[in-house]
Amino acid sequence: MLKHFFILCAARACQIFPFLRRFNPDAFSRTRIAARYLAGDGIEIGALHNPLCLPRGARAKYVDRMSLAELRRQYPEFKKKRLAAPDIIDNGETLASVANGSLDFVVASHFLEHCENPILALQNMIRVLRPNGVIYLVVPEKRATFDKDRPTTGFAHVERDYREGPAWSRRTAFEEYVRLVEKITDPEKAAERVNIYLQTSYSIHYHAWTEWEIMEMILFLKRRLNMDACLELICNRRSEVIIILRKQ
Repeated sequence: MLKHFFILCAARACQIFPFLRRFNPDAFSRTRIAARYLAGDGIEIGALHNPLCLPRGARAKYVDRMSLAELRRQYPEFKKKRLAAPDIIDNGETLASVANGSLDFVVASHFLEHCENPILALQNMIRVLRPNGVIYLVVPEKRATFDKDRPTTGFAHVERDYREGPAWSRRTAFEEYVRLVEKITDPEKAAERVNIYLQTSYSIHYHAWTEWEIMEMILFLKRRLNMDACLELICNRRSEVIIILRKQ
């Protein structure tokens, strides 16, 4: 219980010490945290138009489920943006083509919420790391994004996705997204939109979390699945939460 208390206190560090933002607003920036924790050879999953700026001494290959041309067709809204060309075509949740213990770091920025099975995704990120390797996660804080009107994804939902597979919740996730994010209220138009998403396997935010649900998932990995990693940092930047996990 005491250990759990200290972990939850860490999750509120940025709120407990607001002066860190006031006098040094970049103290918890993505790039500063990357400079502190990333080095060697790694991958970034699902970078699309916003790859992480890596520090000197860190080299990443880009992983995505589609080729660059396919990504262009899937996301026409990014037609004027430069996309990170995938070096590895693979499912970011399984990383089946990436060898065990082969990487120094994994970057997953605004990716985990797109995973239908986020616990499995985290397990595989740990699997591909060398000892002392780092997972650099950035997860949107739902209250500061377009997910603000959606219900928070409870842990029972995420655990069921892991235990049974995510097929049971896929249609419901699309229906919720269409209704509460895209604000389509006409039943026929909403059903048409959902069917398009199902047919194209469009990548939405399948889950919407606050920092507390993210912490609950990490604690589940550690306590019940014997996650071979420790939590080094959790930082709520209001619009997103940055988490650093280190493989032991």
